[in-house]
Amino acid sequence: MDSSEGLHEMGKHLLGPHVVGQRVVVRRILRGQTGPTGGPAFTDILGVCTAWGEGRCLVQPERGPAVVIAIADIVSGKPVPPRPSVRHRVSPEEAESHSLVLWPQVETEQVGAWVLRTDPAPVGRLLKRANSALAIGDPGLPLGEAAEAVTRFYAAREREPLVQVLADSPEERFFADAGWELVPGGDAEFLIGSVARTARALRPAAALDFETLLAGNRPREAQVGVVSDGPRLNVELRIGNRLVGGGRAARSGDWLGVHALSVEPELRRRGLGRRIMAELVEWGAEQGATTLWLHVEVDNHAAQALYASLGMTPHHALRYLAAPASASRHAFLRP
Repeated sequence: MDSSEGLHEMGKHLLGPHVVGQRVVVRRILRGQTGPTGGPAFTDILGVCTAWGEGRCLVQPERGPAVVIAIADIVSGKPVPPRPSVRHRVSPEEAESHSLVLWPQVETEQVGAWVLRTDPAPVGRLLKRANSALAIGDPGLPLGEAAEAVTRFYAAREREPLVQVLADSPEERFFADAGWELVPGGDAEFLIGSVARTARALRPAAALDFETLLAGNRPREAQVGVVSDGPRLNVELRIGNRLVGGGRAARSGDWLGVHALSVEPELRRRGLGRRIMAELVEWGAEQGATTLWLHVEVDNHAAQALYASLGMTPHHALRYLAAPASASRHAFLRP
């Protein structure tokens, strides 16, 4: 982009040696060239500053060779946020589409882009995610008619209607205005990360022995079960016949989803959670997965800290709403 504006700002910028390694935007004068209005010509470059010193800076754009810029020619510039990764540029609707492989037994029905989900034969308490309408995107109907379709779907299966929506979305506002109520404890974030980066962060944990971590300083009857079922992997940790921890993973294309990572309270702070995560992620990498995702409740601070330490970041946030008569009962469902 050429312009004669900003000549008076020559040398006044927010750049320096401190921006090496950061993404920056730089406006520089083009010596010996004339701009469209007859004044000096300028051009902008966006990229990562890879060097600063000896009167010049080096900027590597996303494509093409690095650009050498004389510091004396810089008119203005500043650091800018990193460009979102490719995986962060997918829509919430597309990201959430990878979750169904976790529950192959779930019955689904489409209402436009909305996905109505129900588990016809649940084991134990119902899972909210497997027994709710994912109301994201265009339902292809007026919202009132789409909500009626949700109600009919669950009524036909003798289930109370529950919707999962993007936080602060038009769908949330519609259902709230229609009298649907937030389900306590239902707010969650969809976290996303790199399988390769996470696997690297978990290498120390992957080298540890499950049985040793389970036993601690006392001999115990520790059992580890790792079962693969097509695109899914299930890890169970038992002491005797008691289930004390585990987790599940499922691959959808090159996306790996992790679910139900848990360790009994008395066995925490031994590294078992990271060891289970390492098992799941290593399997996903072997299956060709490159993107890692999971849901985590916003009030689960320990899990949030674990996933942040692995480089996972929020992609979008979700919450549940239920018909007025059933919101309190849905609060007791598993995530």
